[in-house]
Amino acid sequence: MQIQDLPYPDPGVPDTRSGARFLWWLEKNQLGGQLKALAWGLLHFGSVSALPLGVGLAVQAVVDGSGAALLRAGGVLALCCAGNALGSVFLHRSAVTNWITAAARVQQLLARKAALLGSALTRRVAAGEVVAVSTGDVERIGWFVEAVSRFTAAALTVVLVCVGLLVYQPALGVVVAVGLPVLALTVLPLLPRATRRADIQREKAGRATELASDTVAGLRVLRGIGGEELFLDRYRRASQEVRHAAVHNARMWSLISGIQVLLPGLVLIAVVWQGVHLARQGRITVGELVTVYSAVMVLAYPLQHFQEIAMAYSFSRPAAKRAARVLDLERATDADGSAPPATAGTGDDGDTAGRADVPGRGDAADRGDTAGAREDAVRAVRSAVDAGVPEASGDLYDPATGLLARAGRFTAVVCGDPDAAGRLAERLGGHPADPGVPVELGGVPLDELPLEQARTAVLVQDKDPVLLSGSLRELLDVPASGKISTEQALDAAQCGDVLAALAQVSPDVSDPLDTRITERGRSLSGGQRQRLALARSLITDPQVLVLDEPTSAVDSHTEARVAEGLRELRSGRTTVVFASSPLLLDRADRVVLVQDGTVVAEGVHRELLHSDLRYRAVVTRETDEETALLATAREHLTTTAAATATATMTEEIEETA
Repeated sequence: MQIQDLPYPDPGVPDTRSGARFLWWLEKNQLGGQLKALAWGLLHFGSVSALPLGVGLAVQAVVDGSGAALLRAGGVLALCCAGNALGSVFLHRSAVTNWITAAARVQQLLARKAALLGSALTRRVAAGEVVAVSTGDVERIGWFVEAVSRFTAAALTVVLVCVGLLVYQPALGVVVAVGLPVLALTVLPLLPRATRRADIQREKAGRATELASDTVAGLRVLRGIGGEELFLDRYRRASQEVRHAAVHNARMWSLISGIQVLLPGLVLIAVVWQGVHLARQGRITVGELVTVYSAVMVLAYPLQHFQEIAMAYSFSRPAAKRAARVLDLERATDADGSAPPATAGTGDDGDTAGRADVPGRGDAADRGDTAGAREDAVRAVRSAVDAGVPEASGDLYDPATGLLARAGRFTAVVCGDPDAAGRLAERLGGHPADPGVPVELGGVPLDELPLEQARTAVLVQDKDPVLLSGSLRELLDVPASGKISTEQALDAAQCGDVLAALAQVSPDVSDPLDTRITERGRSLSGGQRQRLALARSLITDPQVLVLDEPTSAVDSHTEARVAEGLRELRSGRTTVVFASSPLLLDRADRVVLVQDGTVVAEGVHRELLHSDLRYRAVVTRETDEETALLATAREHLTTTAAATATATMTEEIEETA
């Protein structure tokens, strides 16, 4: 794989059982690149290590006064220099290629996992960890993958040089052969401590990154309540902790580096001392002494890669562990829609428990009696979704709450608990907190549909939708049915004033759709962001649209127009809105009140407002005292009316008598 061939057609299925296994899997998938880098590394390090032989031959030729020997020595040096230049260039090229391709493979795997999990990713993994894995960890993993081949080439070169010195000059070769392994193994006891310090530094850096991300995301709110200084102080303390941890970590690595400089010097002193004694005794020539001395000097270069591989592994191991943890996350079922035969909430024989007595279930319950019938229903929904049939959505049913959204109807859901709406929206989006109770689409568990088809059928817009940076045209360029135009969606979401404001901000842009949107839409107000996000969802035109408080930051006049536009544009489609605004509730075909995870009332807005005190309290924001007074007043009126009616009837009877 070359850089120009990226991205990979298929990055493969990683081994995520541990960080080490994930690194080994990456190495195996780049075996060709590793062997190529190893070959060029051997040429490079071998040429560098052979230079002392040429130098020794040249010195000995000068001592002997032999011109032919000096010429041969020059030829050896020229050959070594040429091999060094060629090997160095292509080793660097191969190493960088291995680094980039490994990092690209990991990034593709992470992107694929993020697309698979969607918004559930940040609910299952901390945001700071996701940022750390997708940025710095990818680089560290790529560093280790490419460093392995260079380290292997350096280690083989050291072994070959030691063997060559033993053959060339045994008396000095023994000193080198014994000293170099000791030198290479001396730092091993320090590596676990260095690794722990590096882990602490990364952990603190991840917390600081997460704190910074949360602070920036909530900066507008923090300024509104005067809390930006508080969070700034927290980030300062976190940043100082990262700095102290980094200094503590650097001290250990500086100690390792110092040992790597000190011990080769001691070996060199031992070689020179022993070589001088041997030369005085006439057991070696001056050229041989120079050769061995130069070889020890040159070996310091490949020995540096022992320290590098130790650093690369200590940094990449926790990075690979974090990446493997993210890549090991799965949906309740596979991406192709396959599921285990006996899913939670069903019997061992595949019978679906408790479905037949659910009102409004119709034939969907009967189709779930056997696994084969369920598979037929799955295929039917898949075909209907592919064909774009409105009825493909069927009924959206949540067994946990009994919530049932009719196909083609506008259903509003009112939750007594503010956080319950978000949890219910997650369930309807196929990310239930309890995977044992799946939401059903047209009588089929949503998780049994392939991921792409499930997302085509059901779209959930969170309470705080994200607007990516780029032009407004790019923001609204989303997968869609083609039946809803951009103009229709913007009109329904009442985005006219948003376009006018964008046109004023960028007068040099002829079309407001070409105006740039800043990161997360921070240049827009909360209401403007909500309406643009709603327009984006409307353009998609899914079979089922689930909206969580889509107009909570919009003024009442605009909200009324949005509610009417939403009802008109979504006519014939299934729409579920989690809201407590009377303006939205009044436009719904059906309103459902959910308290403590159970549907306690349903009907239309105006009827529920007069007949159900719990619904009235949630919608009108009445206090408990006001609700109690209203209940007492209604009871008194009812009693008074009954007494009046009784008295009237008594008088009529007496008059008749």
